[in-house]
Amino acid sequence: MVPMDLPENMDCEERIDTKGLQDCPGLPAGWKREEVIRKSGLSAGKTDVYYYSPCGKKLRSKPQLARFIGDAIDLSAFDFRTGKLLSSGVRKSKRLKNIHFDYSRGTKHDASLVLPIRQTASIFKQPVTLKTNHIKNRTKADPKQDTKETPKQLFWEKRLQGLNACDMTEEILKSMELPDGLISVGPGLTKDNLLQSLASSLHLSSQPILGQVGTQPHLDKNPGVYLNADQPPCLKFMVSEADIRRQEERVKEVRDRLQRVMKGDPEAIQDELDFAEED
Repeated sequence: MVPMDLPENMDCEERIDTKGLQDCPGLPAGWKREEVIRKSGLSAGKTDVYYYSPCGKKLRSKPQLARFIGDAIDLSAFDFRTGKLLSSGVRKSKRLKNIHFDYSRGTKHDASLVLPIRQTASIFKQPVTLKTNHIKNRTKADPKQDTKETPKQLFWEKRLQGLNACDMTEEILKSMELPDGLISVGPGLTKDNLLQSLASSLHLSSQPILGQVGTQPHLDKNPGVYLNADQPPCLKFMVSEADIRRQEERVKEVRDRLQRVMKGDPEAIQDELDFAEED
């Protein structure tokens, strides 16, 4: 590549004396290059490279150099550290059609390249031909548009069998009792497994918790086919208005007991101790 002469109307507000600096073989005549060794800090000993235009303007980076030069010179094969042209990347001075070099980002945008792009060690990305109808590898859909989620595991609750929650004294805590209307379905599932599944669904699921659709014999016959992994392993249940009212009364009663204990009511504290001993 033969460097082109620069326009005479370059921005040269910052003028510096360039006497005694090195010539730069990769740029037109009159351009100078300087290496400055850092003397302090964590990067002491490393060198900074600066370039000076024929009119004396100091340029500190390749993006700044590219903005200053504009389209006058193709810097795609210019090595900013050494000031030389890389033989492996020398291109014709005439720009290729549909190619735009963005030196401020250090990347090359080519409108002719269509995804996917081959990721190689080459500095120039090359297009890849996507084969979707190979004889030995039939592709039913574009892999980049395949949005299938990982299948959910059935009966994961069984892995928690034999594990119990304990308090600070390592005493096993009593498990919560579920209403009689909740009937678990599935091989070897217990009431505790159903409670674990319900608690997980209430915490993680964004859809209503309704249970499984179908009868128990129908679900037990082939649970791997008929069970819905997004719902807990129990028969379909309904929460009536009366159930909600009873639960509200229970919550209110427990809050009242807790409030009395926190206020230091001796009778309430003794009642709670007696209740704990009975359990």
